[in-house]
Amino acid sequence: MKRAALYCRVSTVDQHPETQLRELRQFASQRGLQIVREYTDHGVSGTKARRPGLDQMMDDARRRRFDVVLVWAFDRMARSVRHFLEILDEFNHLKIEFVSFRENIDTGGPLGRAMVVIVSAIAELERNLIVERVRAGMRRARAEGRQIGRARLDVNREQVVRDRQSRMSLTQVAKKHGISRASVCRLVKQAAAGDTAAALVGTGFDYVPDVACENEVRS
Repeated sequence: MKRAALYCRVSTVDQHPETQLRELRQFASQRGLQIVREYTDHGVSGTKARRPGLDQMMDDARRRRFDVVLVWAFDRMARSVRHFLEILDEFNHLKIEFVSFRENIDTGGPLGRAMVVIVSAIAELERNLIVERVRAGMRRARAEGRQIGRARLDVNREQVVRDRQSRMSLTQVAKKHGISRASVCRLVKQAAAGDTAAALVGTGFDYVPDVACENEVRS
């Protein structure tokens, strides 16, 4: 009986890997495979090449602890064709089969491997098209004068830093300017990077990095 490893990944923490694992267990049973371990990456993007569950599975593969890898869909393994092919090449070198439940693809033969390459290339193209559509929408929004992302604080940044440097507390500065304590801290940090500090040259205020800022925000 061949030993099987199950791998599943969900992109967000509110998704549950059990949905994928349940079908994979049934599939393994139907094919007469013995499940030796299940590997899971919870709330991890498929664009990341390094993942705890995937890394552990690859380490165990090199130790020849299983003969087959089952995934619910091949994009659960990787979304980059290059990364995906690297994994498949290593599986092939280790004599480990790769089976995708949703696409019904098995790399046990040359046709299966060819199909994996084609379908993974299509998936990467689809993802790139989605990214480009989002970027095009953002460019159009900017051209129309719409705000993209968080609106810039409508506040006198230099005065915020001056007030903080005059030893006013974060709470006092925040109330005076109608912003949050965290925003005060962020503006002070920007000053430390030189954004506001340069504007204070010659004003009579010596800029000193506010090392206690974060501690005061948390208090």
